[in-house]
Amino acid sequence: MEEFKNKDDQTVASNHFELSNRDSDSELQNVANEKQLHGFMATTDTVPPGYYRSTYFLGSLFAIGMGLGAGVAGFGLAAPILSVIDADIGPSPYLTWVSIAYTLCTAVGSTLIGRLSDIFGRRYYFIGGTVLALLGSIVSATAQSINTLIGGTILIGLGACTQINFCYITAELVPMGARFWVVSMLYFFCVPGSGFGPAIAEAFVTRYPGVSWRGCYYLLICMNAVALLCWILFYWPPEFSNKHAGKRRIDFVKELDYVGILLYTAGLTLFLMGLSMGGDAVFPWKSRQTLSTLLVGAACLIALGFWVWLAKPKQPLIPKHLLTNRAYVAASISIGIGSASYYAFAIVWPMMVSVLYNHGDPMYGGYLSCIVGSCTLLGQICGGILARPIGKVKYQMTVCFFCGGVLLASMATCTPETKNRAIALLISACFFFGWTESVVQTLVTISIHDQQEIGTAGGIAASMRSAIATSTATIYTVTLSSRSRTTIGTRVPSAAIAAGLPASSVPALMEAFASGSKQAFAQVPGLTSAILATATTAYKNASASAYSTVFLATISFSALGLLLSFLLINVDDRMTNEITTTLGHKKGELVPIIDTRKELPEVDEK
Repeated sequence: MEEFKNKDDQTVASNHFELSNRDSDSELQNVANEKQLHGFMATTDTVPPGYYRSTYFLGSLFAIGMGLGAGVAGFGLAAPILSVIDADIGPSPYLTWVSIAYTLCTAVGSTLIGRLSDIFGRRYYFIGGTVLALLGSIVSATAQSINTLIGGTILIGLGACTQINFCYITAELVPMGARFWVVSMLYFFCVPGSGFGPAIAEAFVTRYPGVSWRGCYYLLICMNAVALLCWILFYWPPEFSNKHAGKRRIDFVKELDYVGILLYTAGLTLFLMGLSMGGDAVFPWKSRQTLSTLLVGAACLIALGFWVWLAKPKQPLIPKHLLTNRAYVAASISIGIGSASYYAFAIVWPMMVSVLYNHGDPMYGGYLSCIVGSCTLLGQICGGILARPIGKVKYQMTVCFFCGGVLLASMATCTPETKNRAIALLISACFFFGWTESVVQTLVTISIHDQQEIGTAGGIAASMRSAIATSTATIYTVTLSSRSRTTIGTRVPSAAIAAGLPASSVPALMEAFASGSKQAFAQVPGLTSAILATATTAYKNASASAYSTVFLATISFSALGLLLSFLLINVDDRMTNEITTTLGHKKGELVPIIDTRKELPEVDEK
């Protein structure tokens, strides 16, 4: 271990935490299961003056933020205009795989990246992830077919495994007491992709037709290029040699949990794939393609559970002691429950806007669709800033889950005539759920005992979030589809026939509503403007009833989140000045822990 000596010949250790100094695997397990926090490298008193103003620290935060913005925009910009893309370079029966590919890659990759970067060092994983995202953006921007776009999205999704897992890589760089508000500041980078993604995408399509949807990917290319440059220049965390002095990489490669990796990767991939492509998406639920992927995936995940609990690999993919940490598990699941509530808005609100509230103006509809992302971001930022000043985050989460759940369920009362009520409820509910997600996401990093496992813990939580979000999104989609067939299929035909439409023209009318095309309505035999007005009113009311069912279905998830909040912990006593990881400031040279009784020169900020 590198050492720094003061004038009194007192030895001051370098700032890296060496797992290799532990004598045995049993000792490692015992230490990791200690109830007190450990695994810190430094404190605010022992880093050199000027460290937090250095270009390496600030540049690293900018790289993390820009990468986060690109990772969120990688899907947030394209998702609202997939139909436009399909009309340009399609049509293709595989369009759904654009969204499925991104979801699968981020869900499966998060745990792997978190665990492996804990062991081997983070720098080149995050540089490599940004390179993949940049390549994926270029491929997508130049795609001439949906299949090529799917390939580009896979690369973007693989890159997003590092980009959207910004919380733990940020949390480890700052003092425990600053984690909430520093993490919340990075949400500002999500404004283009998440806050105003639908409006930006719609603007590219309607106002810049020469660029059209490709403009979204041109923007991604710029964001990823800037992030990559900052990663390369400024981000110098502890490398493998700093983490494991005197050890060889090949030894750790041999000790990796390959059985766990196989079961986890296969299980989660197949299970989420089955959920994503079932129903109306790609294959029917009863098809062999859907059932086989779901059942095999579920079997692998069950086997993974037994493996984690019973096996004792030297470098487990999912350490057992994390799953016995009640506060950590509750926080991890709470992230997923919060996102489950968010997805109810993300799925249903754009449909409500399109059918009930946009009045035929695509840009107005795009702005209304931005309410979900922008107000969630507002809650995330405010929640992180105020979490510590208010204190007692456990009770904050109880209040947020309760208020958010009530407001979300209240959306079930909205009709085509209550746009202002819907917007007010939407803004308030998204704010509370944004607050929840920001706090519990950081709480995951504070709840664990061994802070050197922060990447593993954060990665597992991110994968759980994606898995829960995908599952609940499927539930909402199936509920909406089933309910819509009932309400629209019964109310619209009866209203149209009562208004004078021939019964033989009903199928053509239903197809016209499904497509939304003016040409389709013009071809419906016997359809007059008066009949169309009556049928449209019935269609809107029937759709509103279907949307209400989805909002009522969220009550169970909100209730679960409320129950989980009682299992969280208050962390006021953990708001210390201890730091998990410090950055190098001269091309990988570690920042030394200093003796605070001696004056040392400031870090070179250039």
